[in-house]
Amino acid sequence: MYLIRGQHNLQLFKSRYPNVLLSGTIGNFDGLHLGHQAILEKIKNNAQKYDAKTIVFFTEPHAAEYFSKVRDNNQIPPPRICPWREKFQLLKKSKIDFACFLKFNSKLRTMPPDDFISQILDSINLVSFTVGDDFRFGAGRKGDTDLLKNWGEKKGILVENTETITLDGKRVSSTRIREELLNNNFNNAEKLLGRPYTFSGKIVHGQHLGRTINIPTANIWLPNQRLPIKGVYAVKCKLNNLSLNGIANMGVRPTVGGEKPVLEVHLFEFNENIYSQRLRVKFVEKIRDEKKFDNLDMLKSQIQEDISIAKNILRNSNDN
Repeated sequence: MYLIRGQHNLQLFKSRYPNVLLSGTIGNFDGLHLGHQAILEKIKNNAQKYDAKTIVFFTEPHAAEYFSKVRDNNQIPPPRICPWREKFQLLKKSKIDFACFLKFNSKLRTMPPDDFISQILDSINLVSFTVGDDFRFGAGRKGDTDLLKNWGEKKGILVENTETITLDGKRVSSTRIREELLNNNFNNAEKLLGRPYTFSGKIVHGQHLGRTINIPTANIWLPNQRLPIKGVYAVKCKLNNLSLNGIANMGVRPTVGGEKPVLEVHLFEFNENIYSQRLRVKFVEKIRDEKKFDNLDMLKSQIQEDISIAKNILRNSNDN
């Protein structure tokens, strides 16, 4: 998949692919859930119909993340279901040809809908454009599907929106998935995502405190955005071709004076040097919330109890 980094590179993209027709869409695509997957299937079908390639536009950061920083309202943005890299990998796995991330900044925020169309959508050879059922764009979210359809009729571009995708009588959405994850309903989240909820990251050096209590951990690099999990979990992990069980803590580690969120994973019956490798973590069940202990001995005793609980959970787990 070819990545276009920002609006300023769209002209370069067109110069490299001047005759390529495109079937496109736009959105946050956080989690790439069943609703998003329906949109991707539609643009792939249209691409086949028009002998075109597929392109997906998305913004970074998310609008809510941007506004939480520029507005003095102490508003905390919603957690990310998956970070930028994970989203890119999921789009690639979905066999999308091109992806373009648009930097959400003051320029994009204040861009009128008509300018968004003329400066961004008109800059490439679109033959079809598909949006979700609730899509809005442009300054003040004044742009809508009707505006896009009027533009499409004038340009000879097929513009359509997808039908609402529901599960158990409710709309599938990123907001709904975040709520399921925050409430530790991983099975429900899996149904909405169409796959298990996982997080993958590079293993980095930490404080090596785990080794001092004979419970070594793999510390996974985290993005700046919050994840919709917090606490201690029984987990299943993938390291290259290895399948490993373990226990994970997502939190700030208050017992040792931590402040920045860290994802630490203790892998059962495993003690190898795996720094700089990538570990994929599947969260099976929450064991408890993170809490502060008076000393390391109390923390070690609690972790040993957590390990026993996690092993029992994973022993009785039917997933792979």
